[in-house]
Amino acid sequence: MNVRRRSSAAALAAIAVLGAATAPAVAADPSPSPSASPSKPSGLYGTADPQYDGVWRQSLALLAQDTAGVVPSPKAVKWLTDQQCANGAFAPFRADPAGACDAKTMVDTNNTAAAVQALWAVGGHGDVVEDALGWLKSVQNEDGGWGYSPGTPSDANSTSVVIGALTATETDPEDVVKGGKSPYDALLTFALPCAKDKGAGAFAFQPDKDGKLLPNADATAAGVLGSLGKGLVTKAGSGAKSKTATCSDADAPTREQAAANGAAYLADALAEDGHLVSALGGSADQPDYGNTADAVVALAAQGGADRAAEPLAWLKKNAATWAAESGPAAYAQLIFAAHATGTDPRDFGGTDLVAKLNATGPAPQGTAAKDTATASDEDKAEKDDDSPFGVWWFVGVCLVFGIGIGFLLSNRNKKQQP
Repeated sequence: MNVRRRSSAAALAAIAVLGAATAPAVAADPSPSPSASPSKPSGLYGTADPQYDGVWRQSLALLAQDTAGVVPSPKAVKWLTDQQCANGAFAPFRADPAGACDAKTMVDTNNTAAAVQALWAVGGHGDVVEDALGWLKSVQNEDGGWGYSPGTPSDANSTSVVIGALTATETDPEDVVKGGKSPYDALLTFALPCAKDKGAGAFAFQPDKDGKLLPNADATAAGVLGSLGKGLVTKAGSGAKSKTATCSDADAPTREQAAANGAAYLADALAEDGHLVSALGGSADQPDYGNTADAVVALAAQGGADRAAEPLAWLKKNAATWAAESGPAAYAQLIFAAHATGTDPRDFGGTDLVAKLNATGPAPQGTAAKDTATASDEDKAEKDDDSPFGVWWFVGVCLVFGIGIGFLLSNRNKKQQP
């Protein structure tokens, strides 16, 4: 696997001179920031207990900042890289990152894959990314997919988020094979046929105890993106557009057709109210803001921004309070939805999502040059990024020498509803 954004020896040496606070993490467990504490870790986005979602929400926050053209705080990036275990995996949260991971450390595929996507986006952490990808490949199941924890049965959500990590790092999922099966092979086993009375075209999280596939909106949104080979961030209309808004069966449906069928299911589920409803006990029939945002991304990626117009309008009108109560990962999900539909995240129904997200953690360094770059500038940046430093290392080193700061990252635990 060729990690394009690997750190050069010269860059590492330059940063090392300035101290550990700006140095990227390597495979071994690094020391924590001196000011960090288990109750309120330095550099972490959000104030809620990070025990179950620290890495996930940090990854999403940093990825959303990068998507919006914001250069995150080096404290935030360091917090994330410090969380990596020596084997390359990430757990939801490690209160003492200086200690070695052991059998009791509950590492998982979802947090690891999200961290990969965020760290690749911000650049300069090639070794961390490569170690994480190596671990993900080492725990791939024989059916080609992944479960949440190593050794557990594959599920649609985990398989999809790992596919996103692979494609984000320019690794073709078709080439990541176990037992003769690729991740796409595993993902297609969770797709319901159109002949089903309920849930036609949807994705199941996993087969139930009787081996039946039950439709799941969260798994469907993830499955659509995974089938298209997309990660958490995708541009408007970047997926293969559907020629039909209905489920279409085939003897051996392609992953593109499975994505179209899944999008048709989501469109039907959203048609009545413009939002999905929660399936959690005690909150049935309540709006599910997070899954609705995920559905917007999936619909836009598969069929273009117009197909996601209704749920997007609902989110603009209703999601601000939910995001304020939920924290950085929620703001990140809305930023992803805005990005996928070509919507300005700084005026999302009157809310500046980027400013709100930035306010939940360490102040970012500033605005990335790519936010206002011309097409020719972007082409040049793409070429520069193939250099040992990469465009982000160039920006980072300049900032370090100019004002004494470095780089970023963030995370949240993906809700999975079987």
